[in-house]
Amino acid sequence: MNGLSVLVFSAWLLHSPLNVSVQSAVPSLPPEPDDSQRIDEIYDQESRLFLSLYSLEGNGKVDYVTGRTVQDHVRSSYGNPVYYLPEHPLFYWWNHTMFNDPQLDGVNGNELVYQEDTEFDVTRYKPCLFNGQPC
Repeated sequence: MNGLSVLVFSAWLLHSPLNVSVQSAVPSLPPEPDDSQRIDEIYDQESRLFLSLYSLEGNGKVDYVTGRTVQDHVRSSYGNPVYYLPEHPLFYWWNHTMFNDPQLDGVNGNELVYQEDTEFDVTRYKPCLFNGQPC
């Protein structure tokens, strides 16, 4: 190719749409489950995260977790904590992967993989047994 041909070809490449599909190694995150699939809630005081634990399979095993930042909390007249949370989570754990959603706009495909090959360890928050039952 002579110099003019290279220049024309380069200009064509810059202005031509490229249809390149890139397969992600991590499957796309499913939408946040509804409350009927929630099996537990945990407040992590250290990180100020309110964690919702779900069982998508319905077998009682945690397989999806969301983490929302606690903006504020108060005590109800009965002494129970009331947490003020954003509408959408900051973190999601699913399929051995932790996702981050810094825009807090819900599951819509723009979530970032924060860490792969990680498990959610519920024993970090509930390490004990009481009369043989998880506490």
